[in-house]
Amino acid sequence: MQGIGRLLTPLILGTLWIMANVANADLPERESREYLRVCADSNNLPYTNRRGEGFENRIAELIAEELDVPLRYVYAPQVMGFIRNTLDARLCDLVMGVAAGYGFVQNTIPYYRSVYALVLPETSRLDVASLDAPQLAGRRIGVVFETPPTVPLRRASARVRSYALQTDTRVRRPVKDAVKDVANGVTEGAVLWGPIAGHYAGRQQPPLKVIPLVDDTTEAPLSYRITMGVRHGESHWRDWLNDFIRRRQADINAILIDYDVPLLDEHGRLIDPEAISEEAERG
Repeated sequence: MQGIGRLLTPLILGTLWIMANVANADLPERESREYLRVCADSNNLPYTNRRGEGFENRIAELIAEELDVPLRYVYAPQVMGFIRNTLDARLCDLVMGVAAGYGFVQNTIPYYRSVYALVLPETSRLDVASLDAPQLAGRRIGVVFETPPTVPLRRASARVRSYALQTDTRVRRPVKDAVKDVANGVTEGAVLWGPIAGHYAGRQQPPLKVIPLVDDTTEAPLSYRITMGVRHGESHWRDWLNDFIRRRQADINAILIDYDVPLLDEHGRLIDPEAISEEAERG
């Protein structure tokens, strides 16, 4: 009987969890907030960490200041089930970074657009602007498993070295490893999402070269607009955040530039970081 009891307990708890979430789905939208509760990963730079060192941490601080409420985090690894276990469970009210069109949340307007980038040693003679470049044939190139650059790199006959996509960042940081492998000569380059490429490449000694792939001629989707995510049905909260983004875009851009994020304008052109810094100083 004790064995049966141990089996029934998780089933009962699971049923209660489902019932609670069904009930929560019909709760009215909050009219006021005691805290800004952000769903975040505790060890996922350049985005967030427990010490508040990521750019999403800094942007969340701006939002909390405007709301005039304390900032609190609910931490969970950003792997499968992250939204279900945090935002949908009503443990927190805001996800700081999701791609536009991501169906599991209600998206705000985009607050930045970035692009995949090629990370190379500063001394590399590899001159590549597109992932179909013949020079990539036979080159050892790192890429995160199943991300958009994987297919064109294989078509270009690059020797692809894959790094895990889904991982518990409290234990491993494969994207950081991908950049270190370039610095240590394990690979000749890596194609990574722009914010990750810019942040980690700039912190190697000596720093690595970052080439945003804005001139890529393959059909791979390499640029994405990034939004904030809130629960479906919370239109007032989304509208407040949209207004915040419009009013504070210059401040947001300045934070992103501090983290070496390659930024694109609405036409997909690379934005000059110096122009953003000058705008922030004027504003």
